[in-house]
Amino acid sequence: MSDAHQDADGVNPEKALSADNLPGQRGQGGEEIRVQRGMFGANNGGDTSGYGGLVRSVRLPGPASRPYGGWFDEVADELEGALEEQGLLPGNAIEKTVVDRGELTFHIEREHLVRVARTLRDDPALRFELCTGVSGVHYPNDKGRELHAVYHLRSITHNRVIRLEVSCPDGDPHIPSLFSVYPTNDWHERETYDFFGIVFDGHPALTRIMMPDDWQGHPQRKDYPLGGIPVEYKGAQIPAPDQRRSYS
Repeated sequence: MSDAHQDADGVNPEKALSADNLPGQRGQGGEEIRVQRGMFGANNGGDTSGYGGLVRSVRLPGPASRPYGGWFDEVADELEGALEEQGLLPGNAIEKTVVDRGELTFHIEREHLVRVARTLRDDPALRFELCTGVSGVHYPNDKGRELHAVYHLRSITHNRVIRLEVSCPDGDPHIPSLFSVYPTNDWHERETYDFFGIVFDGHPALTRIMMPDDWQGHPQRKDYPLGGIPVEYKGAQIPAPDQRRSYS
């Protein structure tokens, strides 16, 4: 970058450094779930990045307050009104509504997930006809709700995108399947079960989709071991990472 595009401190004035445009930074807002030390959270000298002294607060975004802005309020109003018409208090189904980085997410109580999803799909003012998949997330320090399932919903009619997020504890990793509402979730729920261990109750065939049927554990959980697991390719055994490379 030329000197003409920098201020006296060497900072690009067109990209001011702030909590709004630094990924993963929320200042003191939101909900703190842990304090990370080092770049990758490695302990006992395993962090080879050179950032072993870094201390960072890990926060989840907190609930937003009205007005949310734009069409977000319209969607929230219509969803809450439609649930009330069905005799369900919105506060019993929607744990919180989050607006973060220009995206709208409804955190749903798991027992009401299917009804909320069907309402979002069928209500003429909402019409979120397409679910483009479900993603698993594991927050080991988010006590009582360590496992999260995140659904991405798209309204083709209204050209809108929202998310639903549902949590469950490690000790009871069950979430209702959305296969009956969005059949395209078939393989996505199997993948999330395979990698994170979330059991989608009501799925027609909840089996592993990537790992062998007899595989132990769920590889994308944050408590899954890093290395030390031998992998077999067509009868040939490849040594585990900690056996084929030395960092000393």
